[in-house]
Amino acid sequence: MHINELFANDDGMFMGTPKEKFFDIVFNANRGLVENELEDLIERVALLEMVIEDAQLNDVEQKMQEIKYNNSSDLDDAKFDLFISSMGNILTQNE
Repeated sequence: MHINELFANDDGMFMGTPKEKFFDIVFNANRGLVENELEDLIERVALLEMVIEDAQLNDVEQKMQEIKYNNSSDLDDAKFDLFISSMGNILTQNE
């Protein structure tokens, strides 16, 4: 069974998508832990934007749209991984 199948259907172990489970956790976990995780994610995005600016890449928005269109499966996998890792970060600190 592929890991996506654990979430994708009613027979799956976790019943719901990683996105759905992520928001369940975000809305029900300790607020401080969720804030820390969201701050970490925002910091990563800001740092990545700084790296892009530092590399003086032009047409970043256009490039992002090209990648999104041409690599939608890879993008979905990357988002899946981020939802899972963020959930893990919150849950391991929520005990």
